[in-house]
Amino acid sequence: MSTSKVKVGIIGCGNISPVYFRTCKKYENLDLCACADLALDRAQARAREFEVARACSVDEMLADKSIEIIINLTVPSAHYSVARAALLAGKSVYNEKPLSIARDEGRELVDLAGDKAQLIGGAPDTFLGAGIQTCRKLIDDGAIGQPIGATAFMMCHGPESWHPDPEFYYKKGGGPMFDMGPYYLTALVALMGSVRRVTGSTRISFPERTITSKPKNGTKIVVDVPTHVAGLLDFSCGAVATIVTSFDVHAARVPTIEIYGTEGSLSVPDPNGFGGTVSLFKPGDKDGWREIPLIDVHADRGTGVADMAASLRAKGRPHRANGDLTMHVLDIMHAIHDASNTGVHVVLKSTCEKPRAMVAGLLFGTIDA
Repeated sequence: MSTSKVKVGIIGCGNISPVYFRTCKKYENLDLCACADLALDRAQARAREFEVARACSVDEMLADKSIEIIINLTVPSAHYSVARAALLAGKSVYNEKPLSIARDEGRELVDLAGDKAQLIGGAPDTFLGAGIQTCRKLIDDGAIGQPIGATAFMMCHGPESWHPDPEFYYKKGGGPMFDMGPYYLTALVALMGSVRRVTGSTRISFPERTITSKPKNGTKIVVDVPTHVAGLLDFSCGAVATIVTSFDVHAARVPTIEIYGTEGSLSVPDPNGFGGTVSLFKPGDKDGWREIPLIDVHADRGTGVADMAASLRAKGRPHRANGDLTMHVLDIMHAIHDASNTGVHVVLKSTCEKPRAMVAGLLFGTIDA
């Protein structure tokens, strides 16, 4: 296996990009050598801030044959077009979530990557962190027996009070399920495997929203997508899960994720983070819910890129945040909305393998071979 660093470039230098710049600089198998943005001055500013060798246009980056992975941090509506152009340029692609807006475009990207012997995948990679990985080990070790059910809740009143430009959250490709659902669904699939069938109900509670954040305070947003989404998931393993994502709720007292098994229950930390508190309940335990120490796994946003890079160097090694996983999550999200629109269960056409567990005990900045 080659030990040479994999050259990577970032396209899209907006709000989410700093954590990727920082993490990619820490991984020993990555060489973050360039960044690009439609606004070249923004790319230049990020290059100076994070000491990246080159800021350039998107076309210049795609033409650079030395760059092997494109980290696509553009807005969701551009995920497909940028990823497709990168794959056609002979590069592997790591997309921010979701893989794409449209289901058929996501499938096209996965198929194109396969045809060109490139890798594709993407966020979220939070399931690679110690919180979800500790839960994975507990389930694999039989701590709760056979999973029979789960609940997942993401409840808030939308991003217009804090995000500087929140309109896209309420347009095609937005909404609570497409924005936050990938974290919750990816965690559930990483813990329990693929989903076989879904149903769901959706609604738009507030047809118009008012931005209260700066600089667009007072601007009205016409809401085009469901903002309260409830789904019911039948997993291939037999478990049944409920997921609710909402931009319409002022306050709630609900768990982020809980998984219920034949021999106990598991409280899973917030899947939008890499750590958190893991708690286990076993019948007969006089202490009730018991906090479980996290296993020795270190990850941050961008760890999925390092994992992809390791797979480029070790042919045949599957990367964890892969195209089948991201496509399956995209399929689930669409299917919940489709079920609400049609009033019937939707049997999924996609599937995926449960990603390999992370290897514990490695220093942050290293990845298993």
